[in-house]
Amino acid sequence: MYHAIVFFPLIGALVAGLFGRVIGARISEYVTTGCLAFACLIAWGAFFLVTGEGHAERVQVAQWFSAGDLVVDWAFKADTLTAVMLIVVTSVSTLVHLYSIGYMHEDPHRPRFFAYLSLFTFAMLMLVTSDNLVQMFFGWEGVGLASYLLIGFWYEKPSANAAAMKAFIVNRVGDFGFSLGIFLVFVLTGSVAFDGIFAKLPELKDAHFHFLGHDWHALTLACLLLFMGAMGKSAQFLLHTWLPDAMEGPTPVSALIHAATMVTAGVFMVARLSPVFELAPTALSVVTIIGGITAFFAATVGLVQNDIKRVIAYSTCSQLGYMFVALGVGAYAAGVFHLFTHAFFKALLFLGAGSVIHAMHHEQDMRNMGALRRYIPFTTAMMTIGTLALIGFPFTAGYYSKDAIIEAAYMSDRPGHVLAFLATVVAAFMTSFYSWRLFFLTFEGPARWAAHGAHGHDAHAHDASAHGADGAPGHHEGVAHDDHGHDVEPASHSAIEHHDHVHTPHESPLVMTIPLAILAVGALLAGLVFKERFIGHDMEAFWGHALAHGPENHIMHAIHEAPRWVSLSPFVMLVAGFLLAFWMYIRRPDMPHRLAESQPVLYRFLLNKWYFDEIYDRVFVRPAKNFGLFLWKEGDGRIIDGLGPNGIAARVVDVTRGVVRLQTGYVYHYAFVMLIGVAGLITWYLVTGAAGGAH
Repeated sequence: MYHAIVFFPLIGALVAGLFGRVIGARISEYVTTGCLAFACLIAWGAFFLVTGEGHAERVQVAQWFSAGDLVVDWAFKADTLTAVMLIVVTSVSTLVHLYSIGYMHEDPHRPRFFAYLSLFTFAMLMLVTSDNLVQMFFGWEGVGLASYLLIGFWYEKPSANAAAMKAFIVNRVGDFGFSLGIFLVFVLTGSVAFDGIFAKLPELKDAHFHFLGHDWHALTLACLLLFMGAMGKSAQFLLHTWLPDAMEGPTPVSALIHAATMVTAGVFMVARLSPVFELAPTALSVVTIIGGITAFFAATVGLVQNDIKRVIAYSTCSQLGYMFVALGVGAYAAGVFHLFTHAFFKALLFLGAGSVIHAMHHEQDMRNMGALRRYIPFTTAMMTIGTLALIGFPFTAGYYSKDAIIEAAYMSDRPGHVLAFLATVVAAFMTSFYSWRLFFLTFEGPARWAAHGAHGHDAHAHDASAHGADGAPGHHEGVAHDDHGHDVEPASHSAIEHHDHVHTPHESPLVMTIPLAILAVGALLAGLVFKERFIGHDMEAFWGHALAHGPENHIMHAIHEAPRWVSLSPFVMLVAGFLLAFWMYIRRPDMPHRLAESQPVLYRFLLNKWYFDEIYDRVFVRPAKNFGLFLWKEGDGRIIDGLGPNGIAARVVDVTRGVVRLQTGYVYHYAFVMLIGVAGLITWYLVTGAAGGAH
């Protein structure tokens, strides 16, 4: 059963990737989507089998390798945590595959795209079914590779190539820490298998490890290094810069990366290793603080973004912060529950945004939208459901999981919990504001796309660079318009056709709207249906030994005793955010422009994402480039080549030039040289002969 779940996506990827040109795009789409649908069906069966009947098991595939004391098996760990991740990954991936059949229908490279999608899913499935850290690292790097291929899918776009490399390189920073953490865990426990690691933990509770001239609490150091990997993969504060740029990939890729696969890998890893983190309270405090800062930081940046996909991307970053807050305060079940519910409504929002972009003929700037509710009513309804779930409206999926995290942050006694509580509450207000801002700019108000189309694409390009959010001055970033492959070349016939006259927005085809409807059901009901199992009365029976439930960890019971005002605070924040957005974008649409003009420093600070990209460029990127140029020009060119191959070749040339001068063609020159040679020989004979006679 688990073999089929994991390997069917790989089969689809191989068929589409190796034989796509032979079988054609349509067959490639059907094969990959069919393989994912079959894996999804089996995954749901495995979920009910594991969680309903308690059939947790370990499935041996093969012995991978052994080196001394290190023995690594290729095996599947099938418990509740694995079962939850399997249905999240396969369900969202299946719907993304189905959606992509309609969304990517104009792209000439569809077999390659679907092969990459299925490869991405296979790598994530390898990660979540891993029985040991080495297999997890294989899946970890696999999703990194697949994300590079998908973000840079339109490789003819320089911005897509840059975004793909940025995602790959930033993740390598986190992965370096993750690999060091794996090494340290093996040194401490003598095992990389989870069961072997957990069995050794009681002996390591007070162990120390000498590192960088300091004696560290061994498990704290290991957890900090492992969490460094989670920070990169799940785009936490300081290692978050790759996530918004990942929007350069096609919209279905954004939905897959942000909802179900890559960014949730870090959350899953910390949850899987929760027994280790439970014995490292300092590391959990770091997780709590970083999660709270990320939730707040990403929400502030989302307030002023104009690209519809970037707003949702920063929303993802913020929601990941919520998940890490839950993990940090010990509410592991609440963190995984939010991962579960978030997958449905975030995939719904991204695919809904793709439907909007499809309706707007590849326009992504919300300032050039408006009044779409009358033209694409179904997409509008789906985006409304996704927005309500994201902001945590009562009885939607996000309501149960997000509120549980905020209550857990308040009730915790973990150092840093106050910061996390305040950050998540304020982020709840900002989430409501920017979510409704997106909705009002896109679906309500005047039809700004009509005026935009009348002026043409080039006119708007100049206008966009001269205006900031909602028409405010100071926006120097380009506005994305190229979410389809044929728009890569601006001079193409398609691009001219799209912008020379006004197009009436239209609803997406059924192959794109059916996935939206299914995800909407999950966004509405996932929290209500699974609440008791994930975080309610049935929690301990549901999770079993999949998550840590130490004797001192009572946080999941404490959240039921949270003060009434704490429980009501998220609802108050979402109402306040809605009212402010309604007032600014419906009642007083001139207000955002005036506010941006009155606060230019703050506006530019948020618009430029706290200047992290500029700081990293100045501190890391430019020095690295300059150092590389120095090594190339001076080290390689001047020293190695100059003194090595090029230097030797130059000396040979110099010698041959001198020798060539001797070949004059005159007999008396040769006779003169011969006389000099004879004189030299006689002199040598006389000297050596005299020395020999004297001896």
